[in-house]
Amino acid sequence: MEEITVGEIFTIVDESEEENSVEVLAKVTLEGTNYVAVSFVDDIQEQTEEDIDIFFLKIDEDGDIAAIESDEEFEKVSEAFDALLDEEAD
Repeated sequence: MEEITVGEIFTIVDESEEENSVEVLAKVTLEGTNYVAVSFVDDIQEQTEEDIDIFFLKIDEDGDIAAIESDEEFEKVSEAFDALLDEEAD
């Protein structure tokens, strides 16, 4: 898979084998591993005032998307994206 960029839209398959289109909202690198924050395209396009669900995914060595498997890794990634969003808000 080619390098994933902010604004890119791609399809993921969930546990029930349902396909969903997601858009990359942000990207961060931690300890040599790339992570992306994504949200469902349908949620973004609705443009409501409600919060949208954001998911964090890991990009493995082959450039493939993988789930974050541990709570510790999730916490690190979540804090990194929070810091990134705080910087952009300033």
